[in-house]
Amino acid sequence: MSADAEFFDEGARVAVLTTQPLDRMLTYRAPEGGCWQGAFVEVPLGPRKVMGVVWGKGETGFDAAKLRAVSRVLDVAPMRREMAEFLTRVGDYTLTPLHQMLRLATRAPGLTDPPSMRKVYRLGHIRPERMTEARARVIEVMESYGGLAFTLGELAEAAGVSSSVVKGLVKLGAVAEEESPRDLPYPRLDASAPGKPLAEDQAAAAAALCAGLRAGTYGTTLLRGVTGSGKTEVYMEAVAECLAMGRQALVLLPEIALTAEFLKRVEARFGARPAEWHSGVTMTERRRLWRMAGEGEAPLVVGARSALYLPFRDLGLIVVDEEHDQSYKQEDGVLYSARDMAVLRASINAARVVLATATPSLETWANAEAGKYDRLDLVARFGPAVLPEMRAIDMRVEDLPGNRWVSPTLQAHIHDRMGKQEQSLLFLNRRGYAPVTICRACGHQIGCDHCDARMVEHRFLKRLVCHQCGESKPMPETCPSCEAEGKLAPVGPGVERLAEEVREIFPEARVAVLSSDLFASARALKAQIELIAGGGADIIIGTQMVAKGHNFPLLTLVGVIDADLGLQGSDLRAAEKTFQLIRQVAGRAGRVDTPGLALLQTFQPEHPVIRAILSGNEEGFWRAEAAERQAAGVPPYGRLAGIVISASTVEAAFDLGNALARADAPLRRVGAQVFGPAPAPIARIRGRHRVRLLVKADKGVALQAALRAWIGQFTPKGDTRLSVDIDPQSFY
Repeated sequence: MSADAEFFDEGARVAVLTTQPLDRMLTYRAPEGGCWQGAFVEVPLGPRKVMGVVWGKGETGFDAAKLRAVSRVLDVAPMRREMAEFLTRVGDYTLTPLHQMLRLATRAPGLTDPPSMRKVYRLGHIRPERMTEARARVIEVMESYGGLAFTLGELAEAAGVSSSVVKGLVKLGAVAEEESPRDLPYPRLDASAPGKPLAEDQAAAAAALCAGLRAGTYGTTLLRGVTGSGKTEVYMEAVAECLAMGRQALVLLPEIALTAEFLKRVEARFGARPAEWHSGVTMTERRRLWRMAGEGEAPLVVGARSALYLPFRDLGLIVVDEEHDQSYKQEDGVLYSARDMAVLRASINAARVVLATATPSLETWANAEAGKYDRLDLVARFGPAVLPEMRAIDMRVEDLPGNRWVSPTLQAHIHDRMGKQEQSLLFLNRRGYAPVTICRACGHQIGCDHCDARMVEHRFLKRLVCHQCGESKPMPETCPSCEAEGKLAPVGPGVERLAEEVREIFPEARVAVLSSDLFASARALKAQIELIAGGGADIIIGTQMVAKGHNFPLLTLVGVIDADLGLQGSDLRAAEKTFQLIRQVAGRAGRVDTPGLALLQTFQPEHPVIRAILSGNEEGFWRAEAAERQAAGVPPYGRLAGIVISASTVEAAFDLGNALARADAPLRRVGAQVFGPAPAPIARIRGRHRVRLLVKADKGVALQAALRAWIGQFTPKGDTRLSVDIDPQSFY
């Protein structure tokens, strides 16, 4: 617990924050033996018992005899004062009720269970003589989790087998059954173990990060390094320094698929695996990590954005790898940016933040320019590797049929790479087979029944899929509108259609497709990535997931099929996202000792963004982009808040939207403007109609207070819902 936490004697009034949707704290009597501020407790609420946290002193304006007592204090580390402050400030910033923040910070099962012994299952050292398909699945699952413990139910479910299969493997010695305390500390990491030899600029950057940690004060550093420059090795030195100081470190990664390779690097460096927190770990491990983080027994955590809300005892370092990545923005529930909230948490904890990327977000770049963040640059690739050459293929002069997408120029370069036993990557940021299916008889485009969106053909699944709500249905034989047979045709390419074309052009090639919807599990995706890295494919076809940190040693050619794709539409970050994505994808080429080449197929080779990508003048691009944003008064030089109203009828959504627009006096008082209401770009999702408003204000405006006063004038009626997105990243 925090050194300044208050103790409440038995019978004292305490305010308890629960995870229930209530608009206030509840007052209880402290239990027998008393309790500390921050204690996790179980309290009666009506006929139920619910979990909560002792937040402070209870209210005094009523009869103490009517108060119910706290049922019990849970055997977990109390919430520290800095964690309570963090949750409060995130809630204030994002306009999220505190009970929702507490729910976000307690997303682990069984926290109310008392500590106990239990049976756990680990991989044994004997292979069964008779290997059935079910047994093989159990062993494959256990191997893929790197030696982590399972309960019987978890292991049977993950492998898709009955518990008797697992118990049979126990009898054969292939699986070990152990009695184990419910939650064990994580192994110590050897912070003194030497890392890889560093180049001069890497060593200087690592020394600067370590010096910041030793200062014991808050600070944020942009670690900008070209792809392949060794950013990971640099910030690993900072992790080692943090562990040597006895503090905890957190490394956030944008994609689960990146975790396996990173864990191997950590284990090779420190002699043990770190703790993991993401959707791919078992519920048993989630509970264990939540408890151990609070006790200081999880020295290093590697995880997805929600790991930021773990109850660390002494968090000294947060690394946000690929800090520019859009997946750090939570788009449902509590709407927050993990990158920005990492900076907030570090400032409360007197910790350091490292924002690592080859292509910084404009927000981070601007903060470094303004001197709010330190900046360290790695300008060369590590070792013999050099940055790839970048060229445009002008599609206006290529002789290409209307239903083909790989230009003759790109085909020739792929042929050349195949002759040298090198790999080529074709990048297209569209999942599925085709984005639109149209009837050539009547012009009907097949849409989702529940959303205002076109359904995407996924030929691999033999279905049409809505990428908004996930609804799917079989590919129809006749047009749903005019019932004409044989007239439905795909329009435009997705990665599956591109793969079909590539297999026709290069029938002898081994083709691998990397797209999130083609893999049933993170384990299957990891296996495919390892296969490709080992040379198991000649041509890789992928969506944006291939841009995220994967290292394919044999890859020397990257072809961007449609470099213009992201430049369309009204997204204020379109240029920035396109620049980042294509530079990141191009950086996959030539990462060892063979020079790489990146070719961009474009109909607009003179476009400023395409020119900036080809020239490599990143600072020039950021300065030009910053000047445009500054002139428009939009982030990071102004403030935006997105309001989305949804309802089962479009009239109900617009009624509330129009009422808000008319009652904008609280916003006008701080100089903020309201735009809308207007139908959202995707005006219906899951059967609910959506209306958007956009609030724009100057940089220094106290926008949250004005928004609270504005929205607080109305209570949504019926099934109408209103959500507020501070600093929106997307505008769908």
